[in-house]
Amino acid sequence: MKKFYYLITGGLLLLILALVIVSPVVTTEAAVKKAPPKPTLSQIIAEVSKTFFKNSEMKKEPSKYGGSVPYSHLEESPYLKTLWEGYPFSKDYNEDRGHYYTLEDVKSTKRLSPATPMTCMTCKSSDVPAAMKKYGDAYYTLPMLVYQDEFKHSIGCSDCHDLKTFKLVVTRPAFIEAMKRRGIDVTKASQSQMRTYVCGQCHVEYFFDPQNGKKLTFPWDKGFDPENIYQYYEERAFSDWTNPSTFVKELKAQHPEFEMFQGSTHQKAGATCPDCHMPKKTVKSGNLTFTVASHQWTSPLKDMSACKKCHTKDAKFLMDRVFYIQDRVKAAIDRAGEANAETLNTIKSVAAGTYDPAILAEAQKLQRESQWYWDYVAAENSTGFHNPAKAFATLNKSIELAYQAKIKALEAKK
Repeated sequence: MKKFYYLITGGLLLLILALVIVSPVVTTEAAVKKAPPKPTLSQIIAEVSKTFFKNSEMKKEPSKYGGSVPYSHLEESPYLKTLWEGYPFSKDYNEDRGHYYTLEDVKSTKRLSPATPMTCMTCKSSDVPAAMKKYGDAYYTLPMLVYQDEFKHSIGCSDCHDLKTFKLVVTRPAFIEAMKRRGIDVTKASQSQMRTYVCGQCHVEYFFDPQNGKKLTFPWDKGFDPENIYQYYEERAFSDWTNPSTFVKELKAQHPEFEMFQGSTHQKAGATCPDCHMPKKTVKSGNLTFTVASHQWTSPLKDMSACKKCHTKDAKFLMDRVFYIQDRVKAAIDRAGEANAETLNTIKSVAAGTYDPAILAEAQKLQRESQWYWDYVAAENSTGFHNPAKAFATLNKSIELAYQAKIKALEAKK
């Protein structure tokens, strides 16, 4: 009897278990709904392109400094002509327009001459990688005025994207080579790193290496700070030109945004260039609503949503904070620039008379270093916001060296 009881009980348990296993799953109405349709690649490209062509817009506001309306910095800051005497920038230096105009603007600048190498075209056209492949390293020595008509397109998709996969890619060799010298393989970079690297291949300090066929070179072997780069140039005895009145072998900085950003509060927090300069946009294509990254590369002040991703204060507070920093950096830029102009005039006056060559050489060396520190900040396009601490420290050093140079020049006078 007990045996029968156990058989019946066991059978019932197995039956219940089987029913549980094979019974249909009860689903909710929400669970059976189809996933929302995703936009096609062509839809995404179409919407991104709309934002890209906004780079043709020319507006200064809401920025107080910079913007995309061309105006003469030489007229705005007359001391620049003294600082750049004998250099092409003393002839023409305007506020740059958007990336849409890079090719047009580089072809029309008054700074071009028969001696201008093709190196100047490197970050102005998406046709450059093909030209580099065609001419090899000889590309850098080609006279720009002769070959510039081979370039038909301004900055475009292929400068930052692999057009087969649309993954981010660095297309300018100078960045890859400079990072390699620092022990970094760009091909192994993370997506987050690449978001800054693709901008850093152009928004940087560079020079035309006279020891290597005027090849475009980034002077990062010792680091990114202005002191590191100055030491690099000193060891190579490099100068961009010699001032014809003071005989100072000067250096000209070139928009070192990537370098200025290093070590900043935002960089340490993990922010990348697109986080601030390419905010997400909600767009509609047909019946679909989706988000794309804006490809209008411009001031975050035009769309404070980028700031609001991390900052809880309202837009006015954040904008006022930006201007608080930039107003003070701009004032310091002008103080340093005017101090250097005053020093150059003193050196010029002393050099026109009787002087101690050794002491005047010390003054010239101090002024060279001072002007480099001034230009590192002045040529950088954030008016100090990318790294306020570095900007102020660098300008303070410039002002101090300028006055030391002036005193030394007066000591040289007989």
